[in-house]
Amino acid sequence: MLKKADIAESELIARCKTGDLRYQEILYTKFYGFAMGVSLRYSINREDALEAVNDAFIKIFKNFSNYDPQKPFKAWLSTFVINTAIDKRRKELKYQLNIDLSEAIIVLSSSDTIGNLEAQDILNLLKLLPLIQATIFNLYEIDGYSHEEIGKMLGIAASSSRVYLTRAKEKLRKLLLIRTDNERRSVR
Repeated sequence: MLKKADIAESELIARCKTGDLRYQEILYTKFYGFAMGVSLRYSINREDALEAVNDAFIKIFKNFSNYDPQKPFKAWLSTFVINTAIDKRRKELKYQLNIDLSEAIIVLSSSDTIGNLEAQDILNLLKLLPLIQATIFNLYEIDGYSHEEIGKMLGIAASSSRVYLTRAKEKLRKLLLIRTDNERRSVR
């Protein structure tokens, strides 16, 4: 029986290019966790993230002939996952209401200090942003896309991407201040 640990990534990819379902299953298993981590940043819930991951792998298996083995596979995979998740969210992004932060109900978890922020805390803060702002923040700050690339992906002007990023950063600053104030009050 084939195991994902028994085969080199380059050989695994070469076998997947031939359409061998056994190797495609191994590749899926090997990179599922990575793909879900990327997808969860762009999806509202786990079910949407899983759907985007599965759809992305289907696209990957259909497009393996376009893969350049000189480039990292994870980067190629990540592009498919991000684009698929964004395609699924495009309708919501287009019609989303932007609620002013002062009108939003903020639910914060308690932790000792702002210095103890962990990745999950940051992801939770991102979930408090309007979806378009969180998406653009992820694409620009975490995945390194340019505003021009983001604009093309989301069907908006590059200048709109810049504005949404600025708004996202400002709201994150406010959320962090509120969180810090709440933590200080709870310590007293």
